Amino acid sequence: MTSKGTLHGNSSARAPGSQARAIALVGPAGTGKTSLAEALLFASGAINRQGSVEAGTTVGDASPEARARRGSTEINLMHLDYLGDRFALIDMPGGAGFAADGLAALQSADMVLVVIDPAPERAALAEPILRRLDELGVPHAVFVNKIENARAGAVRELIGELQPMSREPLALRQIPIREGDHVTGYVDLALERAYRYRPGKESERVDIPGDMIAREQEERTHLLETLADFDDTLLEALLMDETPDTAQVMADLAADTAGNQVVPVVLGSALTGGGVHRLLKLLRHETPGPEAVAARLGIEGGTALHVFKIANGGAMGRLALGRVIGPQAGGINEGDELAVGGEAARTGSLFFLQGDKTAKQSAAAAGDVVAVAKVDSARCGMLLPGKGASCTSALLVEYPARNAAIAITTRDRKDDVKLSTALHRLCEEDPALQWSQDDATHETLLRGVNDDHLQVVLGRLQRRYGVAVDTRAPRIAYRESIRKPASQRGRHKKQSGGHGQYGDCVIEIRPLAAGEGFRFDDRITGGAIPKQYIPAVEMGVRDAMMKGPLGFPVVDVAVTLVDGSFHSVDSSELAFRVAGRMAMTEALAAAAPYLLEPICKVAVDAPAGTGSKVGSVLSSRRGQILGLAPHPDWARWDRVEALLPEAALHGLDAELRSLSQGLASFNADFDHLQELTGKHADDVVKARVTEVA
Repeated sequence: MTSKGTLHGNSSARAPGSQARAIALVGPAGTGKTSLAEALLFASGAINRQGSVEAGTTVGDASPEARARRGSTEINLMHLDYLGDRFALIDMPGGAGFAADGLAALQSADMVLVVIDPAPERAALAEPILRRLDELGVPHAVFVNKIENARAGAVRELIGELQPMSREPLALRQIPIREGDHVTGYVDLALERAYRYRPGKESERVDIPGDMIAREQEERTHLLETLADFDDTLLEALLMDETPDTAQVMADLAADTAGNQVVPVVLGSALTGGGVHRLLKLLRHETPGPEAVAARLGIEGGTALHVFKIANGGAMGRLALGRVIGPQAGGINEGDELAVGGEAARTGSLFFLQGDKTAKQSAAAAGDVVAVAKVDSARCGMLLPGKGASCTSALLVEYPARNAAIAITTRDRKDDVKLSTALHRLCEEDPALQWSQDDATHETLLRGVNDDHLQVVLGRLQRRYGVAVDTRAPRIAYRESIRKPASQRGRHKKQSGGHGQYGDCVIEIRPLAAGEGFRFDDRITGGAIPKQYIPAVEMGVRDAMMKGPLGFPVVDVAVTLVDGSFHSVDSSELAFRVAGRMAMTEALAAAAPYLLEPICKVAVDAPAGTGSKVGSVLSSRRGQILGLAPHPDWARWDRVEALLPEAALHGLDAELRSLSQGLASFNADFDHLQELTGKHADDVVKARVTEVA
């Protein structure tokens, strides 16, 4: 981010007493959310030229990663003023690997625009978004983008596909006017007016085409009947065959949309600007004020900052991106105190963002979306109350499963310290990302939503922090155990001048039941081994169990020390530790060792009708199907549960998404260890030998 002075349409330009309203743009990847944000900025006069995603000239998607992919990889913040009202736009990524970046911001948005394209066969892609908005209770509208190329009948089919996905009734506000193969305008059902699109300008009012009058009346009646479910006066007028007053219809639309009782559906084209001015008017009249968000988030008595993103790496340093929210007009000033985790933190500079540009502000009013410096202990998703404010609820964001994992190592060992610092910062600003040190495999693991997500993160790692890494698939934490008992003597004897080394022990080993771990006992009698050396024997046994005959740690074995001998001068703890390791190594080899692999319990959520395909995919990966049933919470979805080897999880996410339009997802948790035999076991052991060599 770079400072460029005062942004167009800053807070000083707003109408007296007005509060900024936050509009979130969400939707599947490729539907044109960033292009719509650009069109809204242009139509409102916030920018004097509309940029292009393909050309890399938009206000949003300014990061090198987004430019390279021609698609959003993180949220973008923008501002505009329209007829005296101020709006903050929060443009959220739609790709499966990046959509989590905007989840926290949904909670403090006044209105959410769900951007979709007009193809009915792609309507299902919007279902997870609509479901989440229903859960949050956030008012929302649907903007059908790219309408100019919609085929005949597509809008009617689209509404039919979308309605079962939405808890609230959809209210179609416009129907398209077609000329040949293209949509050239729309009829506004509430105003009973027709408009022709004019690229780059407001639409031109025209007469309703004669062949559309019957369709317009049919769709308008349906719209009014939907509104009448929430307005007895309107219902009475319809029952009396009276024509309702236009002002009453518009007031009902505004109230029902703001109250999240209906979901308006409007049409347009971000690239040509068609319908964008009408959309701005909808946002101006039907978006509720920030006080509704304050009530929804449980903010009382003052002003709070809802942090929905941490940004690192820019010229401004670490910034907490969030929204100033309170039940009444108010705000925060530079230097104000906010409560962070029960402790007071003084705010630093405040900035408004316009894409990657920043403008410093001395104060932010309630409703503003700002970046705040120096609140270093703030984390994504936190509510930070100011003086006199209290927050009665804790906000929880449910992030998607992190099903993609890679092991990383620095190409230059001098970068190891930089790596941990960089990963900490990357995970801080992207809560869907995790990193850890795996104790079992001694690897640095990076986990993300999918492979695309991780590739973008690795690009940021090198670009921002100068850390180049090599990657590989994570090692599977195989284990081994034994089938039968064995007895073995271990003797370590060495004489090299002066005191020698002497340790001698006899152990018996036997298998334990799965999951019992390790047990060590001794039956030494008559002082065959002095008590002070017995713990050393156990340490040697444990040393040998770190790497069994097959090359992996050993589990579920009981060891009993039964006999031995010692030398009054040459015996030592080190000698008995070596003897214990020698005895255990040979005993394990004689006890019929076998390989164990980790098995995960997997739950796959997929649209109805794809459950059998999911089952086939899991079975082909050595999975044991436990059940296929309707999803317990989501109508029209299935849940498939199975036991699946951890080694079979690699690539599963991509395969499941390919058979479900990108919608299926899964969660996997370790369940147990299970014997691995045959060619699979042979391949694992051979690979281990090669790796060690």
